[in-house]
Amino acid sequence: MDRKTTMKAAAEIRKLCINELAAAGYGHIGGSMSICDILAVLYTDILDVDPKDPKKKDRDYLVLSKGHCGPALYAALAYKGYFDTEELKTLNRGGTSLPSHCDRLKTTGIDISTGSLGQGLSLGTGVAMGKKIQGIGGRVFVIVGDGELQEGQNWEAVQFIAHNSLSNLVIIVDNNKRQLDGYTKDICQTFDYKAKFEAFGIHAFEADGHDVSDIYDKLTTAVNTCPAVVIMNTEKGHGCKFAEIPGFNHYMVISKEMADEATAEVDRRLEASL
Repeated sequence: MDRKTTMKAAAEIRKLCINELAAAGYGHIGGSMSICDILAVLYTDILDVDPKDPKKKDRDYLVLSKGHCGPALYAALAYKGYFDTEELKTLNRGGTSLPSHCDRLKTTGIDISTGSLGQGLSLGTGVAMGKKIQGIGGRVFVIVGDGELQEGQNWEAVQFIAHNSLSNLVIIVDNNKRQLDGYTKDICQTFDYKAKFEAFGIHAFEADGHDVSDIYDKLTTAVNTCPAVVIMNTEKGHGCKFAEIPGFNHYMVISKEMADEATAEVDRRLEASL
């Protein structure tokens, strides 16, 4: 990977997402910001996908199980060239192809439909198993939220993944340590994710979810040791000051002035880090 190129991609995806939400006037900013760097690495350096052939049979699949963060994925898809960035301004509006939660029947580049807590790990497991049975190439990457991992069906999926040695599936945990109602440690203690996944027979790695080099290194290691999980340690609202500071940043009303200031802040941080 070229670190600077990927960092610039992350900044562009973050800015597109901020302005997309500002055009709607509101949205799930916190969790969207926490996965922008992850999406940048995936779409710049990892995924075998082609915007000109989005239904390619042996493509890699990306399943965004934490469906509240669809706006971030839409921004990444627009940046990659699946559709025009102007379309981002229609988020959540009547007749849009960009609904609040990802819908594969509406949005080019979305592989699997998901809801707020999308049960995407079970769905992605099915895709990976189907590819394995049919002998179809391509890998499956599933992004889950840490709050979402309080749901038992995820651990049933992990057990199935390990039992069937699904060597074409990588789990990505957005460990931003917060959910709708507060901090995960206060709502339902997460304990040690790495130890938990390893106890289920899954290779587990941890990464700084805002360091594109670390993200890339851990994802490539995971791909070569599947089935595997990468626990991305992130900050909810990262890269957007108005979303980083508040105690509640799951969902916010966002004005154009807020977006303009945040966009300038993203540029300043990028310049300082290159």
